[in-house]
Amino acid sequence: MSDAAALAQDLREMAEKSAAWPFEEARKVVARLKKKPKDEVIFETGYGPSGLPHLGTFGEVARTTMVRHAFRVLTGDKIKTRLIAFSDDMDGLRKVPDNVPKQEMLAQHLGKPLTQVPDPFGTHNSFGEHNNARLRAFLDHFGFDYEFMSSTECYRSGRFDKTLLLMLERFDKVMNIMLPSLREERAQTYSPFLPVDPKTGVVLQVPVISHDPKAGTITYEHPDTKEPVTTLVTGGRCKLQWKPDWAMRWVALGVDYEMAGKDLIDSVKLSSEICRALGGQPPEGFNYELFLDEKGQKISKSKGNGLTIEEWLRYASPESLSLFMYREPKAAKRLHFDVIPRNVDEYQQFIDAYQRQDWKQRLANPVWHIHSGNPPKIDMPVSFQMLLTLVSSSNAENAETLWGFIGRYRPGVTPQTHPKLNALVEYAIRYFHDFVLPAKQFRQPTDSERAALLDLRDALDELPENATAEQIQDVVYEIGRREPFLDPKKKAKDGKPGVSLDWFNMLYQVLLGQEKGPRFGSFVAVYGVKNAVAMIDGALARSA
Repeated sequence: MSDAAALAQDLREMAEKSAAWPFEEARKVVARLKKKPKDEVIFETGYGPSGLPHLGTFGEVARTTMVRHAFRVLTGDKIKTRLIAFSDDMDGLRKVPDNVPKQEMLAQHLGKPLTQVPDPFGTHNSFGEHNNARLRAFLDHFGFDYEFMSSTECYRSGRFDKTLLLMLERFDKVMNIMLPSLREERAQTYSPFLPVDPKTGVVLQVPVISHDPKAGTITYEHPDTKEPVTTLVTGGRCKLQWKPDWAMRWVALGVDYEMAGKDLIDSVKLSSEICRALGGQPPEGFNYELFLDEKGQKISKSKGNGLTIEEWLRYASPESLSLFMYREPKAAKRLHFDVIPRNVDEYQQFIDAYQRQDWKQRLANPVWHIHSGNPPKIDMPVSFQMLLTLVSSSNAENAETLWGFIGRYRPGVTPQTHPKLNALVEYAIRYFHDFVLPAKQFRQPTDSERAALLDLRDALDELPENATAEQIQDVVYEIGRREPFLDPKKKAKDGKPGVSLDWFNMLYQVLLGQEKGPRFGSFVAVYGVKNAVAMIDGALARSA
């Protein structure tokens, strides 16, 4: 056995026991195949193209990609896999979005499939095709390996015909599943089949008078003429209501895995029942939690109370966003600007740790899943939090100022040698100006704090300019060993009294006008001892 084959075998054995959630999910698919073997496994994500791709779209595709890769490891990559990004572009346009042009024009096409609504941007044949193109460009930008599939094409090409006829044959079973979930008024007129008006192109929400499985037709009362109309259910002449549609799609495409948001738990149950009624097996998956805004409220596209993907990428890398998506998918998470710095820096910490870890630890490291088993080596001499503090302390308006500090701290490190750091510098400047600066507020030191700052200033002034971060931190601790900053519950390594966080919080609040920052000794090492002394002088002068 070659070294590569031996490693693959070892990884497989470790993956079978790994507690990382992508492996837990992938093991469900492995178990599924043992009961019912097949030649290829289909992973699916769904997209409603009435709006533009958003963070939820990214999260679902990124997480499904992680499960797909975990499955490939568990099976030695011996079973073909596909990831289908499915667009529900046959859905009727229910309302005009607020963020698109030509709203009056769009209002004239309400009810029509999105692929029959003119494109208000004028770049594609339809509004659905425009948003589909945006979805594909979005997924391509992040390098996802997927197969795009259009609901309109599947209905019209006949790809769904066999399963649609099966649905018609089991019409009563489907109705028995759906009706108990509906309000009485809705139940009176409900039908799983929605005919498409051949004249207007509108997807009609009308009750079905009768159905004929042998002929493959339904008969409905036309809403305008009140005349009965009989139509085939195949060839795109009808589409299904979305819960039956979801089940039909699982059967028609042979979907083995699809995750969904917590808000769709009941829908998943109903669609799963319908899938079984059609003789299919519902896909494996789980319900992920929803994102919350800074107030703990559910994020809503219509409210605009969350963070868009464009906003995240203005301030941080796609990898940091992938880390946010990887973490605790079954726990509700705040999705606000203040979560960005932590995810940026912890991504780098996971990258750094990966090189030191054994394979068991690597399989539990988020970056292994984010990068499909091949995380890059990235030398990042300065953290994002450090860059933010440097911008804050120097009021840097441009990258050159920050590179001056970095180059002095780490000679030879330049934008050319460290392009990832160069990108991080640009992110930090934008983030500081948009979020840190508006909230920046210096507080006045108390008399005891002022005395401590004077002593810290004098102690730093005696250090050489090339003092190490550890030497500086020792000085900072030594000056902080006084009331009111002593922490009797803590002890230093040398047995001296501990220093409370109040000391370090005071330094950031008084000197930088912010609540927290990186390790102070590390910050001074990058910023420069003389610059730090001048910063303390400035703070003391402000409070004189």
